[in-house]
Amino acid sequence: MTSRLIKIRGARHHNLKNIDLDLPRDKLIVITGLSGSGKSTLAFDTLYAEGQRRYVESLSTYARQFLERMQKPEVERIDGLSPAIAIEQKTSSHNPRSTVGTITEIYDFLRLLYARIGRPHCHQCERPIKSQTLDQFIDQILALAEGTRLIILAPISPQPPISLREQIRRLRREGFARIRIDGVMHEIDDIPTRHDRSPHAIEVAVDRLIVRSNIRNRLADSLELALSLSEDRILVEEMEGPIHIFSEKAVCPVCNIGHPTFTPASFSFNSPQGACRVCDGLGITTAFDPGRIVPDPSLSLREGAVVPWSHRHSVHFNEFMEALTAHYGSDIYTPFEKLPEPFRKVLFDGSGDEEITFYFEKDRRHTYRKTFEGVIPYLERRYRESESTAARSEIRRYMRDLPCQACRGTRLSPYASAVRVGDMTIADFCSLSATSALSFVKQLPLAGQEQFIAEKILIEIQNRLQFIVDVGLPYLTLNRRATTLSGGEGQRIRLATQIGSKLTGVLYVLDEPSIGLHPRDNQRLLDSLKTMRDMGNTVLVVEHDAETILAADHVVDMGPGAGIHGGEIVFSGDPDNLMNAEHSLTADYLAGRKQIPCPSQRRAGNGHALILEDASQNNLCHIDVRFPLGCFVCVTGVSGSGKSTLILETLYPALLQKLHRTGTSPGKYQNLQGVRHLDKVVHIDQSPIGKTPRSNPGTYSGVFTLIRDLFARTPEARSRGYKPSRFSFNIKGGRCEACRGDGIIKIEMHFLPDIYVICDACHGQRYNRETIEIKYRGMTIVDVLDMTVNQAYRFFNRMRNIRNKLETLIDVGLGYIRLGQSAITLSGGEAQRVKLAKELSRKDTGRTIYILDEPTTGLHFEDTRKLLEVLHRLVDVGNTVIVIEHNMELVKTADYIIDLGPEGGEAGGRVVGYGEPEAFLKTTGSHTAHFLRRALATSRR
Repeated sequence: MTSRLIKIRGARHHNLKNIDLDLPRDKLIVITGLSGSGKSTLAFDTLYAEGQRRYVESLSTYARQFLERMQKPEVERIDGLSPAIAIEQKTSSHNPRSTVGTITEIYDFLRLLYARIGRPHCHQCERPIKSQTLDQFIDQILALAEGTRLIILAPISPQPPISLREQIRRLRREGFARIRIDGVMHEIDDIPTRHDRSPHAIEVAVDRLIVRSNIRNRLADSLELALSLSEDRILVEEMEGPIHIFSEKAVCPVCNIGHPTFTPASFSFNSPQGACRVCDGLGITTAFDPGRIVPDPSLSLREGAVVPWSHRHSVHFNEFMEALTAHYGSDIYTPFEKLPEPFRKVLFDGSGDEEITFYFEKDRRHTYRKTFEGVIPYLERRYRESESTAARSEIRRYMRDLPCQACRGTRLSPYASAVRVGDMTIADFCSLSATSALSFVKQLPLAGQEQFIAEKILIEIQNRLQFIVDVGLPYLTLNRRATTLSGGEGQRIRLATQIGSKLTGVLYVLDEPSIGLHPRDNQRLLDSLKTMRDMGNTVLVVEHDAETILAADHVVDMGPGAGIHGGEIVFSGDPDNLMNAEHSLTADYLAGRKQIPCPSQRRAGNGHALILEDASQNNLCHIDVRFPLGCFVCVTGVSGSGKSTLILETLYPALLQKLHRTGTSPGKYQNLQGVRHLDKVVHIDQSPIGKTPRSNPGTYSGVFTLIRDLFARTPEARSRGYKPSRFSFNIKGGRCEACRGDGIIKIEMHFLPDIYVICDACHGQRYNRETIEIKYRGMTIVDVLDMTVNQAYRFFNRMRNIRNKLETLIDVGLGYIRLGQSAITLSGGEAQRVKLAKELSRKDTGRTIYILDEPTTGLHFEDTRKLLEVLHRLVDVGNTVIVIEHNMELVKTADYIIDLGPEGGEAGGRVVGYGEPEAFLKTTGSHTAHFLRRALATSRR
């Protein structure tokens, strides 16, 4: 009999302390605990890694070399484990071709649908294109009013090297009497000689008829004769009426444009058959952006408005600019935005054939005439001719991705873009939100053969769209690029895909699926997780959301602390019993014994405000938004309401452009007021602090530089002539060259997982023997890197600069991490707090604006409390903090709330309400106000 438990024995991976744990199978299990307490280590690095490793090892040696190879986790044994599938946040695609439609496989079914029942249209005139049989055309002609006079014409095309005269003689021999040339009818014996050379159109008059019931046989013979003369195209013209065009091929009757035979590959932008030939199916082309070349139009040419020219200050260049501006009646001191439009066009595109008189001073004034190349042609030429990677990278700053002009961003060939199902092309369908697409599919009017062919395809499309809606993503469009999805959105998309796969007997491991989800949509997500469980799967979720924890069948609480203070099982059992658990911070917050306090008084700000006018990027509905400065501002709203578009795509790039003169291109907006009250903008996200194992909190925060300086000043180091660089493991000199400062050596094992062995030369210490001989107060540089932040703080207590930097790490709750801990082992929440600590350690001006996107991601209630202390500390010294957030525990502490909505996608993009939290509660039509009212009421109890 199969065990109903997953039994873990002796797990000691990373900071897990030799734990034993029993988990029920086929249940919804939540693992919670402080950030860094070992949740992800248990869920992903132990359970998922072992489940995946066992499955891969069951395959053949040949198959294994193509699959991800997992390291065996440090655990004595795991019994009752199923094949595992991880649905993480980190695995969002970096492929520019990947879209929501391709990830969910909906696009695969759409391609099949359009190939089988799609109705081709002309991509020029948009008329329907369909082929006919000869019998159908005869029936069409006979359906005309009796007595209608007709002429049947067969268009013929020139056949070089045969001359027109030769063609006419051949037609005369075959018995034809009349030919129409360029719309004029001629007797075949009286054709003017001026038509000897290729005319525009030649049509042979095959027969003249009057529509009657007894002409069927004659009509059929005449049409067959016309078909034999022409290339599958016949004109039947009413003497006083329209022209009827017949073709056995599918050709537009007006434009004479045909189309290929459609297969599913014809609608794939990843296939040469379906992709746009200009952009190769990417939907975008790269071009130079005037907005990046001139990011601040309020500056003059003399002040460096044209960024590629901003570092050129020579006398000769000033003479060149003065001559250029004078030629067009302007000067170098006029702000760029006030220069005449024709002159601005010349600056960007060049003067064409118009020559300009330039001069230079050398003993006397020398003049010369030449055309002006233009900034964009100059950059294009340099980019094309340069062989330097650095130079091309520098020029690429002024480029941006623009929709392809050929396919208008659809990615498809013109033929595929013109095929319709229910008056909608495949590109139109993919531009609908999931909700609208689902409604369209349900109401699609099909009948007969089309209904029979499409029935099963539509069921698959409908089910997958419903799954997307159910996991809280009704606003997403199928053509949304995977690279633009947030971690939470990407994870829920893959969750919808897995629900659609209907697998059973699988261990699913999810990493905070509620990220980016408004509390209103949380129940939908929980229902989806329970659906996966009810199909016979074990669903293991790493989560901090209170509603998810309480809805679980089984809860595991990790702790009691973080890092070296964690890695233990504080509680394992039914969520109802969790409330009474001892030494559990999770239980304290769920039971209300501990709370995140609301501020006793809301800040009014410093009297200034940042005002963004007429923002209209993506779904923003030309909104004006006011951000009070010197406040803690929270931007809220349901998923897809436009929060990220407003802050990350519009406000942040606009501030970068104005404050730091970067080449970023903000979203569409009209004006941004109040920038003069700021001097810096900082975006703090949860991305890793480094991409390699060499990065660590010590190097990122800058404290390791100070420590290396300190070691270099020791008497022994000075006597040997050692500089601070001697104590770096990244460069030659002090590092171990056998492992190049890694401490480990990678050995590739082909179809087995790569093996990492400790370096024999340095025994994992990274440095060579001479460097390790240098000691400060009895400690080597290796000993210092192995210290926790708390230990280092005590050790360097007398060194003020080092102590101050370490103190900021302690203030953000990271006293437990080691200075030399690899950056890739830090959680998202830990990485974010390291960045915050770095900002806190800098000299403060009180005029900085900090932007954070869902900073509570991956944070426990206690971690959130510590984070809020740091954020409010930044505001207390005069800075402004703007946060995009769904967590009501954070929102309730804000000084000012801006709520977007009322819904997501097309139904969002408006400011629903704003103001202090207590005033904001009166807002009608706001989903956020409803949940905030509940959070504030709980805090007051």
